[in-house]
This record gives sequence, structure tokens and C-alpha cells, in this order.
Amino acid sequence: MPGPFSTPGSTAVVTGGAGGIGRAIAERLLADGAAHVVVADLDAARAEAAAAELGDRAVAEAFDVADERAVAEAVARIEEEVAPVDLWCSNAGVAAGAGLGEDREWELSWQVHVMAHVYTARALFPRMAERGGGHFMVTASAAGLLTNLDTAPYTVTKHGAVALAEWLSIRHAEEGIGVSCLCPQGVNTAMTAGDSATASTRLGGAYLEPAEVADSVAAALRDGSFLILPHPEAAVFEQRRATDRDRWLAGMRRAWAKISAART
Repeated sequence: MPGPFSTPGSTAVVTGGAGGIGRAIAERLLADGAAHVVVADLDAARAEAAAAELGDRAVAEAFDVADERAVAEAVARIEEEVAPVDLWCSNAGVAAGAGLGEDREWELSWQVHVMAHVYTARALFPRMAERGGGHFMVTASAAGLLTNLDTAPYTVTKHGAVALAEWLSIRHAEEGIGVSCLCPQGVNTAMTAGDSATASTRLGGAYLEPAEVADSVAAALRDGSFLILPHPEAAVFEQRRATDRDRWLAGMRRAWAKISAART
């Protein structure tokens, strides 16, 4: 069965690695002794700039995580040109769709928050299994355990990410592949830079810095934990939700009423 992940000497890939949480994770993995960290991003210029800043053990890769062929080609290219991948942090994300959103926002959210992980697992897991294992981390969100009152597309697809990570953990443990699921609440990144004082994410309390999230990731990899909660209170909220869902829903309705009143 998979156990703790050892960073020293490993090769890691971080998608969405040019900024925010991904950049902080890449930096922390290098600080902890990774031999190579591939900074993967949709924007080639940003990936190259981040890798250059991170030093000679960082490598830039540009591909679209929502394109299955591009993912498969990137996996093959990285393993041939850099090294076999020990850790893949499937971290890329989008914030699309206020309220119920538009169809195109649902499609984008689904592709990036769910199918990107599927595409990577299809391409990478057989390789990992053949050589005895590896580790795969899905970045979901506390919205995938609870909810984000402002956006249905984000919330629903992040729930999907959590469910997929659980499924992968169950089905691939015998192959030696460990799986983790990162579920932060608010984090100070470009994605949240425009959040107002009444953003529903503020219900979770103070936003963390990306480096604090990276610290939680490093600790969880060392411990072999599945669920990574940089905001420990998210576990309490999830327990309340599971114990008495009607009471939790009533509380969330009250919270939404307050947010709506404050906005008007």
C-alpha cells in the first residue's frame, strides 16, 4: 500500500505551476530536495519565467490540461527528456461562472477540474504502476467538500474532483500509487484578487498565503495523508454537514441571506 512520499531526489510536475498555489508548491518541492520540478502551465512565457526564477532544477512545460492528447504527449515528453515522474500535482484550476453560469463555463470547469485529472491518470498511472508506484495529488477545494455560494460550476466540479481523487486512491493503491486531495479555503492568489469583502469564500475566515498551502502539502506528503486541509476548520465544517445536513443547509441559507443583504 502507498505510504508517505519522499521528496528528496524525486521528479515532480506541477500544473498551473507558474503562479499562485502551484508556484508555491514547486518552490517548496525544490527547497525540500526534489531533483527536478516541471513547472507546467497553459502560458508558455509564464512557465518559462517561473522556471527561470526557480533555478536550474526547474523545467518549463506548456500544455493545455483540458486537451487529452496534449496531456499524453507532455507525460511522454517529460519522462523521456527529464526523468520518470514520481509526483504529479494536478493543480490547474479556473474560476468561471457566477451563479448557475453559462454552458461554456460549465464545460470549461468540468474539463479543467475533472477531466484534466482523468487524462493525466490515463497517461501516467500505467507508467507509474510498471515501475512500482508514484504519487498523484489533485487540487480540489474546500468548495468540493462544502460549497461556494457564488458559483455552481466551480462548486460542482470541485466536488467531482474530490470524488475522482477518492476513486483513484481506492482503485490504484495496489499498484503502489498514492493519491492526495488538496482542499484549501480562501488563498491569496490571482484568482481571488478581485474578491470583495462580501465574497462567499470569506465565510471560511482569513485567506492564507500560497506558501502556507505549500507547507500543508509538504507535511501531508510526508505523512501519507489523503485529505490536505490547509484550513483545519474545513474538517469541522464537513463533519457538521455530514452529521446534520438539514441544519447545515439552514445555516448556509442564513449566511447567503446576510451576504445578499450586504451586497444590496
